[in-house]
Amino acid sequence: MFVKILALSLYALMVIAIGYMGMKKTRSFSDFFLGGGNIGPWMSAFSYGTAYFSAVVFIGFAGKVGWYFGYSGMWIGIFNGLVGVLGVWWLLGWKIKKMSVEYKVHTLSEYLEKRYNSPFLKLFASITIFVFLIPYSAAVFIGLSYLFTSTFPGIEYWHAVLFIGIFTAIYLVMGGYKSMAMIDVIFGMIMIAGVIVLVIFTINRGDGIGHISDALRNINPKLTSAIGPPGWWPLFSLVALTSIAPFAMPQLVQKFYAIRDRKSIMTGMIASTFFALLIGIIAYFIGSTTPIFLNPDVAPAAFLPDGKPNVDALIPELLTRIIPESLSIVILLLLLSASMSTLAALILISSSSLSKDFYAGFINKQVSDSGLTRLMRYSNGFFVLLSMIIAFLKPDTIVAILGVSWGAIGAAFLGPFIWGLFYKRANVYGAISSAVAGLSVCLLLYLWGMPSPEAGTIGMGVSLAVNPLISLMTRKG
Repeated sequence: MFVKILALSLYALMVIAIGYMGMKKTRSFSDFFLGGGNIGPWMSAFSYGTAYFSAVVFIGFAGKVGWYFGYSGMWIGIFNGLVGVLGVWWLLGWKIKKMSVEYKVHTLSEYLEKRYNSPFLKLFASITIFVFLIPYSAAVFIGLSYLFTSTFPGIEYWHAVLFIGIFTAIYLVMGGYKSMAMIDVIFGMIMIAGVIVLVIFTINRGDGIGHISDALRNINPKLTSAIGPPGWWPLFSLVALTSIAPFAMPQLVQKFYAIRDRKSIMTGMIASTFFALLIGIIAYFIGSTTPIFLNPDVAPAAFLPDGKPNVDALIPELLTRIIPESLSIVILLLLLSASMSTLAALILISSSSLSKDFYAGFINKQVSDSGLTRLMRYSNGFFVLLSMIIAFLKPDTIVAILGVSWGAIGAAFLGPFIWGLFYKRANVYGAISSAVAGLSVCLLLYLWGMPSPEAGTIGMGVSLAVNPLISLMTRKG
């Protein structure tokens, strides 16, 4: 226990020290929010990858998907890497950077306003970002808190939420994007080392991949098939939600606003794709082994009274059984690193929607640069507080919470953002219609009872289809 506390303390000091360094280099809002738009390829690659993958992926998604889908869950990791990372960097990377310079914008909301000449779209986007990234951030808090309570016996759930919240707030309020980009490289290296340790010990504990596969087939032959027991549509919706939504996720789009130049795009694309494939495939493979190692008799904390799995507790319980005590701190730091970067990206974007897009865009357009930077710092703390409150309440499973957030954001922004970049004839009528229709369909289907990944996938499809259709119907001349 002493070694864990010591390692965690040193980790915290390192993060705060880098946050302080970032604060000393922050002289303007652009520095605080985008690192001055001069971030190199390696920092950008790790910043993108670590913002994409958090404790939510390892704990919530890998646990639930692995238990029910088996090996087929690894399709999610493969498509995340090839579509959500490689595809985004290749198709959008330079376009987004060039667009941000051409329109002189810092946020996705500002781009939508200038591209379509629509203050309404800016207001709609800023509210949507703020509202739906809060539960995403809360899901990260929940996942990481489960890990802390399983790693440190005696620590209660609310203690973990409080510690993570305060730590994140201090780190972000100090340095903003500059400190985040610097430390994401370290976070990324810790994650790579952690997943390698994790997969080696999992395979070793299962007596090799062959024995693991045989054990899964004995439980259910479909757990080792290309399409798992739930069928193709639930799997497809998870793949689509987590691989296509990133094309318009504000916290990921921001990474290209901040990157230095076109040459950096190519290097960053290769590095971030390798990182994503490694992290994603291993995470879902580990999740697929949970039915082998866990059952209500050996791990009662991972199961509900009716015998069904508590999907958010599966991976934390699994880790305590396959990772030696001497190396458990490595896995803790792996998931802490993944989560800190994701939280930082979410908080920066959500804070900008409140301060830059809403306050400076509609309430006080004459706010000074220093005043805006100061407001961003306050907004960071406010957003952390809201996320912590939701995390305390634990409204649903991590997968459900994340599905609502990603689905809503993707459904609202894919249509106006993607067509705005690639289709010159896309107009304000198409953009507004696609944003409102996509978000409305997503939320209505979810409230009707459809699982959030499936509702989000349909909402994204509606958003992408509506913009060009309405733009053509309302075209002048």
